[in-house]
Parts: sequence; structure tokens; C-alpha cells
Amino acid sequence: MLKVDARGDACPLPVVKAKKAIAELNGAGEVEVLVDNEIAVQNLTKMAQQKGYRSAAEKLAEREYRVLFTVGEPAAEEGEAPVCAPDARTDTVVVIASDKMGEGAEELGKTLLKAFIFSLTQQDKLPKTILLYNGGAHLTCEGSPMLDDLKALEAEGVEILTCGTCLNFYGLTEKLAVGGVTNMYVIAEKMLNAGNVVKP
Repeated sequence: MLKVDARGDACPLPVVKAKKAIAELNGAGEVEVLVDNEIAVQNLTKMAQQKGYRSAAEKLAEREYRVLFTVGEPAAEEGEAPVCAPDARTDTVVVIASDKMGEGAEELGKTLLKAFIFSLTQQDKLPKTILLYNGGAHLTCEGSPMLDDLKALEAEGVEILTCGTCLNFYGLTEKLAVGGVTNMYVIAEKMLNAGNVVKP
């Protein structure tokens, strides 16, 4: 078992260190990661989910958590893919870094952004992912006027991810109401791998 001590590390270092340790396994094995906050635990378990690893998290003490990754050998055979409806999502990533759209009057900017997110729900082709960070983190939290539209997009398969560091900064960690928590490593990865990045 490989052990990683990421206590005291800021996002996205715990995820980066975990990925590096898993790569060092060169196959099946276990990686134990120690962190000191719940956002890091969520980021690590989300990464495990995305990569197909098993993970288990436990709180050891105040501000001390353990996340255990169990990495198996790649599957040798795969069954036939299930027949599904065509995916309406494109490889477009929408990036929202503010609670308003454009420069100028604040009230108008908020109205425009609400209209933009509603307009996304009406498109034939949906974005694959919506990333929210800095002021955009407010939009996925309780009290946001855009929650219903974001929930509708999520129900259609759009991945909605909000920056965990930003939620922490604004004191919104417990108020997230749609989508999941992510980190800067994943935000950078998804933007680099996107066919198109749209920033309203």
C-alpha cells in the first residue's frame, strides 16, 4: 500500500498527489491519502468515481480524514454496450466565473446570465459540462435564482461542477444545491480537453 500525506495541502494538490501515487502502482493495489478537510475528501472520492476506482473515506479525528483507493487491473472483457438514446450533449464546456454576464450595470448583468442559463435548457445540443468558480459558485447554492434551470440541465445529463475552494471562501460549502464539488486540477483538465469552451 502506498501512503500519501496531503494534510495542509491546498486544492488541487491532494488530487494531484493521489493520481501520482496511483500511477506508481503500475497496476492493482491500494493508495491511502490523508487530508485535513471535507472538500478534499469529496474531491478525492469524485476522482475515484470518474476513474473507476473503489474508494472509502473515514474521519480519523478533528481535521483528519483518510481516503483509501483500491485500484484493480483493467477489465479484460466488456459486455456489449447498452442501446441508449442519442446523447444530446456536445463536447462543449461552459465556464461561469461570475454571478453576472458582461460589464456594466450589475442588475442587468444578473438578468442576462439568468436568461443565458435558461436559454441553455432550450437548446437542441446541450453542453457536456458547466464549470462554476469564483463568483459563479453562488449560482449552484441555496437561494440562487438559477437553481431550477441548472437542475433541469443536470437532469438532462449535463455535468455541473463548482469549485470547492470558492465554496469555502464564500462560506457556501453547506449550501450547494445542485451538481458536485470539484477542484482546479479537474477544471483545467476539462477546459483543455473540451472541443469548445464558452464563457458568457
